[in-house]
Amino acid sequence: MSLQGKAALVTGGSRGIGAAIARKLAQDGADVALTYASAASKAQAVVADIEATGRRGLAIAADSNDAAAIEAAVEQAVAAFGRLDILVNNAGIFRIGPIEDLTLEDFDATIAVNLRAAFVASKAAAARMDEGGRIITIGSNLAERVPQAGISAYTASKAALVGLTKGLARDLGPRGITANIVHPGSTDTDMNPASGPHAEAQRGLMAIPRFAEPGDVAGVVAWLASPQSRSVTGTAFTIDGGANI
Repeated sequence: MSLQGKAALVTGGSRGIGAAIARKLAQDGADVALTYASAASKAQAVVADIEATGRRGLAIAADSNDAAAIEAAVEQAVAAFGRLDILVNNAGIFRIGPIEDLTLEDFDATIAVNLRAAFVASKAAAARMDEGGRIITIGSNLAERVPQAGISAYTASKAALVGLTKGLARDLGPRGITANIVHPGSTDTDMNPASGPHAEAQRGLMAIPRFAEPGDVAGVVAWLASPQSRSVTGTAFTIDGGANI
C-alpha cells in the first residue's frame, strides 16, 4: 500500500491502459478519479473496481479536446479527495494516414488531445500539488522510432510530450514534484488487440515477440507514483518488448 493516503487523477481512465492504471493505483492505496469522454458505463465499472479495494473513486465526464473541462476535472478531483498527489496524463487519440490525406483538423485534434491536454492538466494539477507530487504522462514508443508510414501527426504529438516532460521536471523539481513519461509499445487493448490483423507484423519488430498487457504499463506507472521513485524525474521508460532496441 505504498500510495496509502494519496489521491490521483487519470485522464482517459475508462478503458485499456488508463483503466488498468486507475485500478492499480487504487490497489496500491490511492483514491482515484478518472476522466472519460463518452464511455460512461465503462468509467463507472472502473470506479466500482476502485471502490471494491476500499478506496474512493470518481468518474468525471471531460473531453480532453476542451481545456476548460480538463481544468474543471482537476478541481473536481481536489474537491472530492481534499488533495491531489498524482496526475496520469493518459488520454489520447490515434489518427493515421499518409501526409497527403491527413487534414489540418486531424493534426489540430491530435495535438489538442495528445499534447495540449497534458499541458493543461499538468499546469492545473501542479498548482494543487505539494512536495512529493507526481506527474506521469503516457507517451508511445512511436515517439522514438517510426517503423511505418502514416503516423506523422501521432508521432509528432508523442515526441513533443518528451520535451514537455523534461520541461516540467525542471520547473517542478525545486518543489519536490517529479515528472516522467512512459512509452508503451504494442499493448493488448481493444484499440490494438494482440489478435488483430496487424499484430504479427508488430511482433516481428520485438525482441520479446509478445504484446504487453495493460497491467505491465500500470505497474511501471504505479512505481513512478510511489515514494521509491523520488529521485527519478525527466526520464522516459519504454515498455515495448524491445521493439526499439
